[in-house]
Amino acid sequence: MKSMKMMKKAQSGFTLIELMIVVAIIGILAAVAIPQYQDYVTRAKLAKINAAVESVKLLQAEYIQNNSGTPSTTLASLGLTTPTPTTEVSSVTVGANGAITAVMQNIGAPYDTGSVVFTPGTGGETALTWAVSCTGYTATAKTTANMNKVFGSTTGC
Repeated sequence: MKSMKMMKKAQSGFTLIELMIVVAIIGILAAVAIPQYQDYVTRAKLAKINAAVESVKLLQAEYIQNNSGTPSTTLASLGLTTPTPTTEVSSVTVGANGAITAVMQNIGAPYDTGSVVFTPGTGGETALTWAVSCTGYTATAKTTANMNKVFGSTTGC
């Protein structure tokens, strides 16, 4: 009977070392997962810039096709008024050579001080390509990697 009481007592819960091991594993996983999650959130916000500019890019491509390869230099000639700002894009403008500039906001430091410029390439009327460049923010290895993954540029961002 005494041995039964001892067995019940031995199986009553986890030991301190087992609990410490579980806490250590959770800590290691959190240390890896949190920075990755923050990168994914940043990339999702950067992708919203592409979405905000896509309609202007489409109108610019149509304008170039209809005007023998000459790009528009104003939003008005594309048939647009000033686009409504979004959470991530404070303004969109069209400038010299048909370049479309989107100014970033609410993405997080250091992106909020920058802009993304989409310049129509030399494809002319048949196969228009877009060159992407990013300016006005502090470029680090991490920010450059995020920008390149979102905008597909290996040189400009």
